[in-house]
Amino acid sequence: MTRKPLLLSAGPLAALSIVLAGCASSPPTPTGPQDWHAVGLPGKTATRYTSTFKDGRAAIAAESSQSASMWRRKLDVAPEALGEVSFSWWVPALPPKASVADVNREDAAARLLFGFAGDVGSLPPRTRMMFDLAQALTGEQPPYATLMYVWDNQAPVGTVIINPRTDRIRKIVIDSGSDALGRWRDHRRDLRADYQLAFGEKPGRLVSVAVMTDSDNTASQARAWYGPVAVHEPAAGPTPAHP
Repeated sequence: MTRKPLLLSAGPLAALSIVLAGCASSPPTPTGPQDWHAVGLPGKTATRYTSTFKDGRAAIAAESSQSASMWRRKLDVAPEALGEVSFSWWVPALPPKASVADVNREDAAARLLFGFAGDVGSLPPRTRMMFDLAQALTGEQPPYATLMYVWDNQAPVGTVIINPRTDRIRKIVIDSGSDALGRWRDHRRDLRADYQLAFGEKPGRLVSVAVMTDSDNTASQARAWYGPVAVHEPAAGPTPAHP
């Protein structure tokens, strides 16, 4: 069966803030189950996301000024329906001194996040407590696991980075440094294989996708444009998702 692609359209406290990246924090009420919406992070100024065009492509523009928040869509995709994901982004400059591997400089001009379901009861007690607190604050539980594709300032392409505050978020660097700035970067990744590479296990249901541009930790500025995201079934057609 072929689904339509998803179009992206429109310390303990610090650790909790990271976990909340998978939760909504008082977003606008969506008009339908497939709508994208803003997701704020407690104590953070929100990044601005707007629908636009970039070089003739439909896109979401992200503007961060010492801010951090997401543009997210909920999903429900069975593990056996997960194949490749295709997406693109355009970045003019990188946040100075940012590094997704350094907890004190953990900013990125462009990120794409996928949230997965799983057996939360199997997680360590401290992680379950953090999830419970996040649910109390936002009304929803964070994903069991979050796989993040990032553009980092210096980590080599292919590097897998475990978030220093929670191992439930793991990042794969797919663009690095400044050589590719100022033009569209088109990517196609094997989502299932990348999840297994990052977490060492097979993925559960895919429950969310989000884009995120942030510059709060380095007190700087960041901009990016995100093109359509499409989750493809194995050896089948795409499931589009546009910011």
